Amino acid sequence: MTERSLKDAIMKGYIQVYTGNGKGKTTAALGLALRAAGAGKKVFFAQFIKGMEYSELNSIKRLAPEITLKQYGRRCFIFEKPEPEDLAAAEKGIQEVRDMIQSKQYDIIVMDEINIALHMKLIELKDLLDLLEEKSPETELVLTGRYAPPALLERADLVTEMREIKHYYEKGVPARTGIEK
Repeated sequence: MTERSLKDAIMKGYIQVYTGNGKGKTTAALGLALRAAGAGKKVFFAQFIKGMEYSELNSIKRLAPEITLKQYGRRCFIFEKPEPEDLAAAEKGIQEVRDMIQSKQYDIIVMDEINIALHMKLIELKDLLDLLEEKSPETELVLTGRYAPPALLERADLVTEMREIKHYYEKGVPARTGIEK
């Protein structure tokens, strides 16, 4: 690799996917956002499905304006059928992410739980794949959530699968503030 091509590879924005049934996908994306903010990069963190209060929201507020977080969900409905308001929230999220991509004001855009939004049919795969094609070469995109479809895995530059081997949730331990929520 020449010095020029190495520099181009380092400056290029890639598409990363964090998927699988294990814990840590959102946490990994938050860690990347924290690292990016420490390097002076601007991050837009879009949370699909989520509309509840999570501890990371408090931390992110302290890192503004380097990290901006917006939620495009209302409540947890993953065991129920989504309502029209859930569809509207996801649609709004896709449009705002598209606007952020086109504005080029963010170095990294995280689409947290976008794979769940796809799985729950809140958005269409074609719309997401079209959105990926709109990104500028410098913008890094990170997509999280279980059930990443094969077409997305194929399009991504980096795919990490979190695999659950053992989880204390199976023993009845609820989500703990500051650890899982």
